Amino acid sequence: MPRHSHDFAAGGSLIDAVEAGAMVPEADPTNHSVGYSGYPDRDGHVTLDAVIMDDAGGVGAVAALEDTVHAISVARRVMERTPHTFLVGEGATRFARDQGFPQQSLLTPDSEKAWREWLKTAKYQPEANSEVRGLKPARTPGGALDHDTIGLLARTADGRMAGACTTSGMAFKMRGRVGDSPQVGSGLYVEAGVGGATSTGLGEEVTRVAGSARVVASMRGGATAQQACEEVVRHIAKLRGDAIRGVQVGFLALDNKGNVGAFCLLPGFTYAVTDAAGRTTVLKAASLFKA
Repeated sequence: MPRHSHDFAAGGSLIDAVEAGAMVPEADPTNHSVGYSGYPDRDGHVTLDAVIMDDAGGVGAVAALEDTVHAISVARRVMERTPHTFLVGEGATRFARDQGFPQQSLLTPDSEKAWREWLKTAKYQPEANSEVRGLKPARTPGGALDHDTIGLLARTADGRMAGACTTSGMAFKMRGRVGDSPQVGSGLYVEAGVGGATSTGLGEEVTRVAGSARVVASMRGGATAQQACEEVVRHIAKLRGDAIRGVQVGFLALDNKGNVGAFCLLPGFTYAVTDAAGRTTVLKAASLFKA
């Protein structure tokens, strides 16, 4: 699914903007990698991960959240109404109920059908890309079946930053698995005066290198947004070698001046850039490897 980079006009709340943007795919029943109708874990439970962050130290995240459509909104409540930054599992779900979020099953007939089809040949062990073996349509790098997610980066006209990231995680993952998406510094990172970054693809490869924090650190050190995205992708490829063959990992960065960077391991990472006038351009990131 696309990632979004939003040059936000002055006068509004950045947190409102990134939350509202994330809520759209969360409620979309045709999107099987985020929110409602997300593909379940190996035991048939749909669990959601999300994080929201501003450049003033505000952070809220949830992981393994169940029976709640808008994980990003629960993450925002964690940030604004608790002394914590991260709630998980049963505690996150209980907090969502306490905050008035309705209980709703996230498993739709389409997602359940895909899960039951996967079960016919499933081996209950961690295995890269096993979640899409034999499914139709086939896995495409960066596609809906490629453990994708939605990340958003936004800035005001004066360079303030915020971001959000939300996902239902890897399809048919082991129960309890948490990827990069809700982890500050892996799936999302923003820093005042520098910029922000978000990631997509196989989360395990992003968490190994604290990918989004690394991108922002590179920008802090003088790299452009594009150079920073390319550096971390090349680092992952060098670090992991054959272990990431056929695996998608991508990064999107937005600096505090509004410059955008994007780079990925394999072709197929699509992102959208919206300017202050509301004009949106959909782009495909350059990749380190060919398909």
